[in-house]
Amino acid sequence: MRELADELAKLLSIIYQQSWLTGEIPDDWKLANVTPIHKKHGREDPSNYRPVSLTSVPGKIVAQFILSVITQNLQDGQGIRPSQHGFRRGRSCLTNLISFYNQVTRLVDAGRAVDVVYLDFSKAFDTVSHSTLLDKLAAHGLDRSTLHWVRN
Repeated sequence: MRELADELAKLLSIIYQQSWLTGEIPDDWKLANVTPIHKKHGREDPSNYRPVSLTSVPGKIVAQFILSVITQNLQDGQGIRPSQHGFRRGRSCLTNLISFYNQVTRLVDAGRAVDVVYLDFSKAFDTVSHSTLLDKLAAHGLDRSTLHWVRN
């Protein structure tokens, strides 16, 4: 396999480039083996499981590349606010909590009132409208090829 690495890399590079430029995704990349993973509580309740999709490695590689293009585009164009911590490199729940704590203590130290509301958007990713998401990405200047790839 190692002897073929350079040749495979060239072939995959051509496939990746054509997929991105045309917006077409090979059918094999769209197939997944879905495995239910237990989250917590009773194992008899199906809502206590989350599906994990095992997809093809070449598809995952190009999807990561496309994600990096989208993320960089949104960060450069100010589509992602500096205050966002989720799904950003170097940011986490912990950095979000530290930022929140610093803001609250600064306001309290200044004698200001602070109200806090916690929201939990259950299954938020399941409810995102794909057409609205694509419209938002287009509004932030994402190129046509990438938009077409995401749509497919």
